[in-house]
Amino acid sequence: MSGASRRWLLIGNSRWHWARDSGDGLSIDHELPQVGALEPGLLAELVGWAAVGSLKPPLLLPPQRRLQLDRVPLADLPPWLGLDRALAGWLAWRRHGQGVLVADAGTVLSLTRVEGSGRFVGGRLLAGVGLQLRAMAQGTAALPLLELPLEDGLGSAEAEAIGWPTQTRLAMTTGVVLGLAAAVADAALAAREHDPGCRLVLSGGDGALLQPRLQELLGAHGVVVDLQPDLALEALVELHPI
Repeated sequence: MSGASRRWLLIGNSRWHWARDSGDGLSIDHELPQVGALEPGLLAELVGWAAVGSLKPPLLLPPQRRLQLDRVPLADLPPWLGLDRALAGWLAWRRHGQGVLVADAGTVLSLTRVEGSGRFVGGRLLAGVGLQLRAMAQGTAALPLLELPLEDGLGSAEAEAIGWPTQTRLAMTTGVVLGLAAAVADAALAAREHDPGCRLVLSGGDGALLQPRLQELLGAHGVVVDLQPDLALEALVELHPI
């Protein structure tokens, strides 16, 4: 495949995440899931892929190009751990060379802690932004169903200025974002009690929504919020070269 484009695919809970290298650097795209076989051109360029959960037939991908959990070089990984958590935790640890807490803000917001020695030591799981918004709509009679991305965003001038929006849509989205940011901030401070040098790395599609509030909450504690939105996909690229 010398001189040709190379592609990697990470199948998430709600999106397919593509990385493509055509010789000019890595480009990344996120799209809705596909069903059936890939187009022949895409399949020819696919050098590695991984899936967060079980695959639903009739999805046809070459098994010999699949990366599994046992290929991720972190110590003490339990066999039930989500592959995306392992990938993101490994690459964050490798890049920083010290203990890390990875907050991957996707469909589920996962918190994954890796010690400076490269050992997985646990984490926390919360419903992500989209899941919480859908749960509020499905569990109540009056709240609207909000889908991401929203036309008016999640951080209007009103919500950012006072944190007490009057519009229902903004009250829902502001509450979810602030609540998740507070949970991540609490986890970051707790991790630093065990490891004072622990770095906070923020990833996932909703990471940019949480970053401003996290910086407000953690700046006084000297915690830098390192945003790397495509960490798990970039780890797949590094671990599954052609």
